[in-house]
Parts: sequence; C-alpha cells; structure tokens
Amino acid sequence: MGKKNKRSQDELELEPEPDLTSRIDGDSKKKKKKKKKSHEDSEMEPEQKMSLDGETNKEKKKKKKTKKKQSQELEPEPEQTKVEEEEKRNVEEGRPTVSIAIAGSIIHNTQSLELATRLAGQIARAATIFRIDEIVVFDNKSSSEIDSADSNESGASFLVRILRYLETPQYLRKSLFPKQNDLRYVGMLPPLDAPHHLRKHEWEQYREGVTLSEKAPNSEGTMVDVGLSKSVVVDQVLSPGVRVTVAMGTNHDLDLLRQIVPPSKPREDAGMYWGYKVRYASHLSSVFKECPFQGGYDYLIGTSEHGLVISSSELKIPTFRHLLIAFGGLAGLEESIEEDNQYKGKNVRDVFNVYLNTCPHQGSRTIRAEEAMFISLQYFQEPINRAVRIL
Repeated sequence: MGKKNKRSQDELELEPEPDLTSRIDGDSKKKKKKKKKSHEDSEMEPEQKMSLDGETNKEKKKKKKTKKKQSQELEPEPEQTKVEEEEKRNVEEGRPTVSIAIAGSIIHNTQSLELATRLAGQIARAATIFRIDEIVVFDNKSSSEIDSADSNESGASFLVRILRYLETPQYLRKSLFPKQNDLRYVGMLPPLDAPHHLRKHEWEQYREGVTLSEKAPNSEGTMVDVGLSKSVVVDQVLSPGVRVTVAMGTNHDLDLLRQIVPPSKPREDAGMYWGYKVRYASHLSSVFKECPFQGGYDYLIGTSEHGLVISSSELKIPTFRHLLIAFGGLAGLEESIEEDNQYKGKNVRDVFNVYLNTCPHQGSRTIRAEEAMFISLQYFQEPINRAVRIL
C-alpha cells in the first residue's frame, strides 16, 4: 500500500516457465495429443545495467522477442483451456468465485532469492486460508516501458512459478516441475496443507494425480500416480505428465478402474476447497480483458491507503458471480493505472466498482503486500459471505 525501495541491480533475473500443472476435465475418451515443450532449467543471470546512452536497437529487439516468448510460455495449454470451459459451466450453476490480482513488482522489493520465495509463500498461504479460486499476477509497466527500462516481468513470472509449485500436491511436484535455481528455497516454506494435499495414508474420494508412461495392465486406460502405495488405472488414454483429478470413491481396492473428473468436481459435490489457479497478465487492463470466466468479473474491488474508509460490517457487496480484489505494487494501484496505456487519463476510482482502505489509521507508513493480503482478505470475509448467502 505504500512506496518501498526497489530491488537492487544485482538481483537475479528470473525467467518464466510454462504452466506444468495444467489439468484436464476428463470429458473426452480420445487420446490427447500434446505438443512437446522444452523443460530446460532456467538459468539465472545477473541483471545487466543500462548504458548511459540507452540501449541499442538490437538490444531492444532482443527484449521484445524475449517478452513475446515469455508471454507465450505463460499462456494456458489446451488442458488448461478445458478447465476454464468447465469453470464457465459452473457459472451457469451459480457457483460464485473470488479472485485476487497482485502486481509482480512486489518481488523487486526483496533483497534476496530466499526472501522473494518467502514472500511468495505468504501469498500462497493467504490465498489458501481464505479459499481463493484464482490468483492473477500482473506486470505494472506498460509494454513500451518494459522494452526500455528494468522489467518487472521477471518478478511476475517468478511469483507465478512459485505459486503454481506450492499449489501442487507434494507427491506430484517432482514429476511436474524440473529442478532449477528458482525453486532452491521452496523446501523451507510452510506447507499449504490444502484438502487436496493428501498424505500417503489418507483416503479421500478425490485425489490429484499425474499420468505415467507405464502401460496399464490388461487395460486400454492410463496409469496415474495419485500419491498412494500403488498407481491406479483411469478409463482414458492420455499422454504422460498430465495433471488430472481422479475420483477414488470409497472402495480402497487400488486395482479398480478409476475415472477422471473435472477439478471443480470436489467443490461441487463435497464443498471441498481444491486449490487456486494462477494466471499471468501483462498489465492491469489484461487482468480484466483476459478473464477466463464467462461474462468477465462482475464486481471489481481495489485496495489502497487512499481508498474509502468503510467498516467491514457496513460494507455491502452486491450478489456476484465473479468477484476480483486487486492489490497494487510498490507504489499502489495508482501507479499501475498511470502506466497502463489502456487507462490513460483515467482516475483509479473509475476502474473499480469500489476503492477501499482496508486498514485505516495504520501505524507504519507502509503496509507490505503480504501483510495487506491477510488484512484485506479477512476484512472482506463477512461482506462476501453476506453476498453469497443472498445468492
């Protein structure tokens, strides 16, 4: 909520990776064809200082090419598109969702990779505790400025990567994420302990799994590692390395043929929180334009120390299908609006339905992003519950 010191020039530049945790909805019985993608480990290089006379045209073209490649890597895969289509079907059934958007530049305020990892871990914990459906990480620089100045894209992509890693059940991480320097400190983070992060001895009617290359015995299905003592067989033929949600039922016989279901099924049938999705947006306006839900977000909330002061008990949120709560970067949402070409000349209050200060009379001159996340999500609990009950 306040201005903070920028990240030092010798910080490590973090490259984005493809979304390795894409899921499928299990509707098709045909074999899925997947394009081969490179999973080479990202190399961490020192950030290059700009020369006094600016960058050459060649360097600018190289940055544009790199940015285009990063954007493509962060786009959802076909399986992820199926998940989004399933979410659209959920809208018709009336299940509301709550999303949060946060600026990737918050990572640049950390002094080391270890502290950056801890920051990402706190955001993941907050999202899980308050049952957030979607986290959108956006870059808060316009595209023209990214090419000529220090890029926030590395911070955003790093945050996306760590959030996706932490949301993935522990027994699937080795299969879905290649070993790399960016993940060096994730082992010291507290676990999310979400309902789908099951232990080996625990039995639940649904489990997350990853498809294996091993052929299923006496079956045309696919072997899936679901974190138990033995892999199970599902009733579809799928490529290896795909994350799926498997209906385990109540019968503990692991030799039974299992069925793949949409990842939204545990919440629909059992009311279980089944983790959050992570999406990258190139800038703030893209957060809204690229909304995966049918009809987009129907209620937008911005948070800032310059926002309106309303007590949680008096705040009235109308009934919604898809609510989004936005948190700014090092200089707040005001800076993100000013630097977004789509919002030239607009006031920040024109972008959101309501612009709130969730922690008035603060004793510190600044409230850090991870602190604002916990404060605000707790502040919104009662108003959101009232709106959902009405729906």
